[in-house]
Amino acid sequence: MRRHRGSLISLDDVLVGARLLLRLPVFLRTPVTPERAREVLRRRLERREADFLTLVHHAVYQNPGSPFRQLLELAGCEYRDLEKLVTQEGIEGALRILCRNGVYLTVDEFKGRRPTVRGSTTLTVSPDRLRNPRASVHVTAQTSGSRGAVTAVGIDLANMRDEAVDLGLYLDARGGTRWVHALWSVPGSSAVRLLLRMSGCGAEVARWFSQVDPAAPDLHFRYRWSARLVRWGSLLAGAAVPSPQYVPLETPLPIARWMAEVARRGDVPHLTTFSSAAVRLCLVALEAGIDFRGVQFTLGGEPTTAARLALIRRTGAVAVPRYSSIEVGQIGYGCLAPEAPDDVHVLADLHAVIQAEVDAGSASLPPQALLITSLRPTAPLVLLNVSLGDQATMVRRACGCPVERLGWTTHLHTIRSYEKLTAGGMTFLDRDVIRVLEEVLPARFGGAPTDYQLLEEETSEGRPLLRLLVHPSVGPLDSDAVANAFLAAVGTGSGAERIMELLWRDATVLRVERLVPYVTASGKILHLHLHRKGSHPSSRAPARGAAGYRDTML
Repeated sequence: MRRHRGSLISLDDVLVGARLLLRLPVFLRTPVTPERAREVLRRRLERREADFLTLVHHAVYQNPGSPFRQLLELAGCEYRDLEKLVTQEGIEGALRILCRNGVYLTVDEFKGRRPTVRGSTTLTVSPDRLRNPRASVHVTAQTSGSRGAVTAVGIDLANMRDEAVDLGLYLDARGGTRWVHALWSVPGSSAVRLLLRMSGCGAEVARWFSQVDPAAPDLHFRYRWSARLVRWGSLLAGAAVPSPQYVPLETPLPIARWMAEVARRGDVPHLTTFSSAAVRLCLVALEAGIDFRGVQFTLGGEPTTAARLALIRRTGAVAVPRYSSIEVGQIGYGCLAPEAPDDVHVLADLHAVIQAEVDAGSASLPPQALLITSLRPTAPLVLLNVSLGDQATMVRRACGCPVERLGWTTHLHTIRSYEKLTAGGMTFLDRDVIRVLEEVLPARFGGAPTDYQLLEEETSEGRPLLRLLVHPSVGPLDSDAVANAFLAAVGTGSGAERIMELLWRDATVLRVERLVPYVTASGKILHLHLHRKGSHPSSRAPARGAAGYRDTML
């Protein structure tokens, strides 16, 4: 190994890069056509139960190191029992029965933050033990570790091909096969995976805008080399993908002008980015008088809330959500006849999704907790009823949109983390803070949904300090009035919320400051940003020198 600006380049890094460069030209030269994608999806949905059983047989029952093999044994479920269960109840019905019998992992168990205890048996689980033994690694992704230990996930190009099938069909359903595509992200695995999915379905990416300067000397080598490898591989394939162009989050006018120019040519610009980044871009477009009518956005990585969506729509743009995670990839694409801002269709050919039941036997799984199960043989991790920490409303309904006609009929909406956060000595949920920061404060004091952020730090004496950051662009404010409005809003109710308000008032732990909200290394503006002793803080904003749901790199 050799040291590179404080980072280690391992032999594994070199091998992963070599495999990617070797396989990438063939991948890029053979994009799946819409006609072929429809046939593939039809076959997947028809063979869904058989493919699930095959995957579990090879990756779980024939894998002595799989924690799910141990959980199934504890539940008294042999492979033939599972076959019978799936035949009688279907995949989702079988998964619910398995969950009642202890075959599941909470998010803390999955991440290895606490042992997996079933009866008198204690298991040690980590994402490494859930890796698909039959999958290769061409891209390495990492979660940010903002809620625990970093999780590394190896991605196979075959998995990218599987996801490209669904993306191609979704773009076709939206009428987007001839759109001019771009992304605004950072160098790393999230951008690479999106580039590969889009290239894999023939959706050529015209521009790649980066919120981080790809030439920054302190940028980890993986960020720089991931972009270069994809660029080199695409040139070898004769299907060049763009190099990243630095456009900071605070100054996105070049993107707005590019999108307007594409629209003036009679084409439809389509940008994939985080919802908070789209809000910043649309604010700049409104201030500059740039017409975004006909512009298309795909939003991911963060909750697509009503407040954020409303601001984007003020420009005339159309925005739809997607739901994904580093660990499992794409989970759902936005409904085109939604009943909620973040309404998505579950990609039932890639995953089975159920919800924890009230009597599931674990207080760690709230009733609406989503449990994900892998179905494809290319899945990077083989999951069986695993919680990623999210909960949602799940419904099966006839929406009548083109996405439903593809065979994806289960909907998720109001997708939020159910993991409890602690700040200022009190524990609460993301959704409670989101409501105050995105709705209550902007309605009273002005500004956009991304202009307010709660930040926790510690004083030199170890006392918690909460800083309510308000973007300077909001204009003159009475800091005491903002603090009182925030505390009154979070204290709505008579239970824990009221106690939280009183504690924060009495301890005077809240301070309002006129600063640009912090941005993660992946370009997200989190509602609650935590600074812990010994942790490496994110940048104030990429515009000042770079380097929630999840953060990634190659």
